Amino acid sequence: MKVLIIGNGGREHALAWKIRQSPHVSWLGVTTGNGGTTSVAETVDVDSNDLDGIIKYVKENDIHLTVVGPEAPLAEGLVDRFESQHFIFGPVKAAAMLESSKSFAKKLMEEAGVPTGRFRTFSSALEAREYINTQRSPMVVKASGLAAGKGVFVCASREEAMNSVDAIMERKIFGDSGTEVIIEEFLDGEEVSLLAITDGTNYIMLPPSQDHKRIREGDHGPNTGGMGAYAPAPVMADELLKECCETIIEPVLNIMKEKGIPYKGVLYAGLMLTSEGPKVLEFNCRFGDPETQAILPLLSVDLVDLMLVSATGKMGEMMKALNLQPYNWHRLAKPGYSATVIAAAYGYPGKYEKGKVITGLTPETEELRLFHAGTKWDSGRLLTNGGRVIAATGLDLTLQGALNKAYRAINGMQFEGKTFRKDIGWRALQRLG
Repeated sequence: MKVLIIGNGGREHALAWKIRQSPHVSWLGVTTGNGGTTSVAETVDVDSNDLDGIIKYVKENDIHLTVVGPEAPLAEGLVDRFESQHFIFGPVKAAAMLESSKSFAKKLMEEAGVPTGRFRTFSSALEAREYINTQRSPMVVKASGLAAGKGVFVCASREEAMNSVDAIMERKIFGDSGTEVIIEEFLDGEEVSLLAITDGTNYIMLPPSQDHKRIREGDHGPNTGGMGAYAPAPVMADELLKECCETIIEPVLNIMKEKGIPYKGVLYAGLMLTSEGPKVLEFNCRFGDPETQAILPLLSVDLVDLMLVSATGKMGEMMKALNLQPYNWHRLAKPGYSATVIAAAYGYPGKYEKGKVITGLTPETEELRLFHAGTKWDSGRLLTNGGRVIAATGLDLTLQGALNKAYRAINGMQFEGKTFRKDIGWRALQRLG
């Protein structure tokens, strides 16, 4: 089987590494790729946002399965353009609106009775400011469209909320993604990321994880695409996960199917575990980053098998044959924990420089993986080529052990301006004692 992965970040390197392990795969390609994907896949010189180029390459090279990493091609309708003889893993454009339009997602949750924060949607900056003046702080301001995981502002004051509306709607820091803004209540609690692989009717959960969005320790500073993650998150006990499946995942899949847009692929639910119970912060229509780098090394099953039953609508048959319940993720995973720490460029998530020489990479083992994101090879040297540079993922029977392995690799790695958080997993460590 020939498999093509769309995308060139850390998530795509992790996907390529895991997919390469499948006995089904005879050839694996990654569009443009990075300095790490070259070791496991062939680099395909087609831009991830060039839908015509992707379709042409798939047809001419008889690609059996295409796996979409980033959200933009899904939001633009790449899946809709595929023909039946070429399988693709991901939702159609209308279903991908769960991520590409936060306004759509919020209204759908309201209709389906899915617990989420109170919200209002605005297409006028003036009306948004007037509303802010009537609200208590803190509050959350979000760009409704895609913003590479950076379009959410947790505002401690009305002034901060006003400034966020100005940045999104007036200064257009996220372009047309800021045509609408969502202003919603601040939800307090602990965040958890849930990823479900689904064929639109049936689904199976992957190990629950926890991302660390803020740039600085203690969850301070601006949001990033994610500075680290770990799995499984101990705060998500089995009974709580079952509750989340019944009150969040299933109602969303059911209402999408009722609307004639069954959701296939990965459904990512970002949750806040509040004192009133789990509530949805956001949905994403693809694998999370860096959650993927933490989750995939834990999986003991063939990822390609899961993707194929999702794409072909045969997940129910697989689950029946294996006697799997949706929340039985333990049956898909190795024992123990996985912890991922991101090494980023100085200045990220703002302006940063590229082209810094990377040295001191720790040799990979069964219990340590290095997933490249913003890297490239140039004249035999590995250089930085993005804001998030490399993720180190450690595995161990204890979370502390997994973190120790990841941090040893991060500390050994050298490039000018290297930035990383030193407290990944702090909530879980407190919980585990």
